[in-house]
Amino acid sequence: MLRPSGHASEPISAAPIAGLIGASAAMLEVYATTRLVAASNASVLLLGETGTGKELIAKAIHELSPRGSGPFVRVNCGALSESLLESELFGHVRGAFTGAVANRTGRFEAAHTGTIFLDEINSTTHHLQVKLLRVLQEREFERVGDTETIRVDTRVIAASNRDLLDEVAKESFREDLYYRLNVIPILLPPLRSRRDDIPLLVTHFLEFYNEQNDRYVVHIQKEALDALVRYHWPGNVRELQNVVERCIVMAPGDELTLGLLPTSIRGGRSAASVPGRGGDLDSLARDLVEQGLATAPPGDDTLFDRVVSRVERELIAQMLAACGGVQLKAAARLGINRNTLRKKLLEHGLEEGDTS
Repeated sequence: MLRPSGHASEPISAAPIAGLIGASAAMLEVYATTRLVAASNASVLLLGETGTGKELIAKAIHELSPRGSGPFVRVNCGALSESLLESELFGHVRGAFTGAVANRTGRFEAAHTGTIFLDEINSTTHHLQVKLLRVLQEREFERVGDTETIRVDTRVIAASNRDLLDEVAKESFREDLYYRLNVIPILLPPLRSRRDDIPLLVTHFLEFYNEQNDRYVVHIQKEALDALVRYHWPGNVRELQNVVERCIVMAPGDELTLGLLPTSIRGGRSAASVPGRGGDLDSLARDLVEQGLATAPPGDDTLFDRVVSRVERELIAQMLAACGGVQLKAAARLGINRNTLRKKLLEHGLEEGDTS
């Protein structure tokens, strides 16, 4: 890949970018494209499944660009209703609607001289798409409830986990806005198509979550790593991140073993039925008995189920504490939905805490 405008002999570097993990051919291409587009002011459209790291690429484009010293503002367009999102993006004046007790600066204005990252752009309504198109074309807008025009110098990076051309065909996304956003598209590969990067990612997450949780899980069993590499990862890097953190919290020693992985990743087999794993389970039980987390000798037929239940209880309690009692955040980090978490709280006799 070559630089445009008189630099044809100087190749763009495909070297890894700080904060991004991966050395596969697919990621090297992403790195090269990221470096190439960063120098421009063109709009960028990041495409890929949920959990592939679109926000990390958006940040990298911003930080490598001449705007790197300016603000980087992220907006999750799928998290707010139309009225709230309009106010969030463009701001409002006092009295514009019920509850607007003061003027508010919008995200586009806050991102002046920097970059705004519009995540889940596919979830915006036609009304907002018209306003976004105007900002992209004219670099101007009005706050909600105001007539004064505000001009901004803001680069737009958008992301979608759906094929926007399909959304255009269904008439749920404006074709003119699609072409304004799609000046430079970057497709982020799913984790299953870059399996060579999984060992690097596991090592990175081990280091990070050991420090976060004050643990020392520094080894990974070959069978466990093989299982992680084989798994199809529908939740991509975000799912792998959650799995590694959960294993670190649950590990009784300094090794991430096959028995610590969820059944779906182990290949649909329970830990007790995996060949050669009996010794590890017995060792886990013995360690937990010694720590006072289990109350029966390792030979007890029901020990495994009770140990798993106790470890699950401790894991949920610790994760809730780490998340300040916010169930939604704890459920996301545990890799389960909030309803499942609530059932587990009742099952284990834990207080429900914050329901937000």
